[in-house]
Amino acid sequence: MADRVNGFQGEIAGLSLADVIQLKGHNKYSGCITVEYQNQRGAIYFVDGEIIHAVQDAHNGEEAIYAILKWPGGSFSLAPEMTTNVCTIHCSLNFLLLEAHRRMDEEAHEEAQSFKDVIDQSERRQQPRPSDPVPPQQRTMSAAAARVMGVSAVTYAVLLDKQGRPVQDSSQEAEALAAKGLFLAQASIKMGELMGLGELKSAVAQTDNFDLLLYDSRQHYLSIAVKPNSRLDGVEAEIKAALLPGK
Repeated sequence: MADRVNGFQGEIAGLSLADVIQLKGHNKYSGCITVEYQNQRGAIYFVDGEIIHAVQDAHNGEEAIYAILKWPGGSFSLAPEMTTNVCTIHCSLNFLLLEAHRRMDEEAHEEAQSFKDVIDQSERRQQPRPSDPVPPQQRTMSAAAARVMGVSAVTYAVLLDKQGRPVQDSSQEAEALAAKGLFLAQASIKMGELMGLGELKSAVAQTDNFDLLLYDSRQHYLSIAVKPNSRLDGVEAEIKAALLPGK
């Protein structure tokens, strides 16, 4: 019956699995949510509202969460008595959900693009080839992001408004980097309030794949991805010189 169900069934009706996960986060839930879809099974373990471990067939940790959240339906049950000493997830619940939605959007975009490419190829076969090739469309971005992109250690940069929307850049890279920048800004603001550090001016987060720099202005954030193992003090000096030439 599960393969004919649209959405998830469980002890809380009318909510998606992501909604249930978020609700359990708010409620500081500890225990396990077990999930089933057709012949696939998964388990998500919580401690005080944060996900610490997940399993789904051969997947563990974050990859298991992303695999489960892609299921179109199924059933779930809550098991507060189920606990684990294994910890494979070290990021926040909100980041997990944001990253899962980003991945799903990216996959949907790639599928749509693949279908469009097939159509375009079919149309090109029926049309004469132009004598001169058409130059590729240039990606647009804000002036601030374009200046920062001139720094050799920077892999991408995006200017975003305070709601997390990229400015003058509709690329997937911009959407993903803007989401990470907004998350870092919100986390830094909350930490600053708790510790009495005052207003956010800049923040940095280091990961295995890249370092994330964030700068705050009155109306925007500037989110910058930097190659890993870069000397951030030198990179920041180059960024400042790019944004404020002559100073």
